[in-house]
Amino acid sequence: MFYEFKGFTPVVHPSSFIHPQASVTGNVIIGKNVYVGPGAAIRGDWGSIIIEDGCNVQENCTIHMFPGVTVVLKEGAHIGHGAIIHGATIGRNCLVGMNAVIMDNAELGDETIVGALAFIKADEKIPSRSLIVGNPGKIIKRVSDEMIAWKTEGTRLYQDLPHQMQQHWKECAALIEVPADRHAPDILFKTWNEVKE
Repeated sequence: MFYEFKGFTPVVHPSSFIHPQASVTGNVIIGKNVYVGPGAAIRGDWGSIIIEDGCNVQENCTIHMFPGVTVVLKEGAHIGHGAIIHGATIGRNCLVGMNAVIMDNAELGDETIVGALAFIKADEKIPSRSLIVGNPGKIIKRVSDEMIAWKTEGTRLYQDLPHQMQQHWKECAALIEVPADRHAPDILFKTWNEVKE
């Protein structure tokens, strides 16, 4: 859902897909081929949020800030499930792992990878190609070419997802049985058959 706030209406490129169960409020600009999953809260009420081309903001992420701050997700930034970006700048082609927290005025250099559950303190300036883990987050090594290639390929899947969602996604009612042509694990069929008996 999109919400105007104090005269600011979110702007979204038509190639992007914002799930209707996401909440996008106020001064938010979303570029091309961006995926935003259900449960995401992108709240540009006290400041502004710019999400550049090819980013993804996965399920249950929060993006917000203190008054007067601009949050920027640079091109190809990949924000994992449940992560929080609060008043930070995320560099080009970065990966923020699931449930990581990036605090106010922190800046992640390009192609940085932040591990799941990591905590990046306010005002931290992280050099490009850093691998960060822990709470508080610590740089443990430089991101290798192989690691960034893996990350980039994963992000490509999300860059293609908006188009796929626009073509194939629709609301439906759930079925009560697995169709015969559906490939599902044998254990699922066995369990359901046992339940029916």
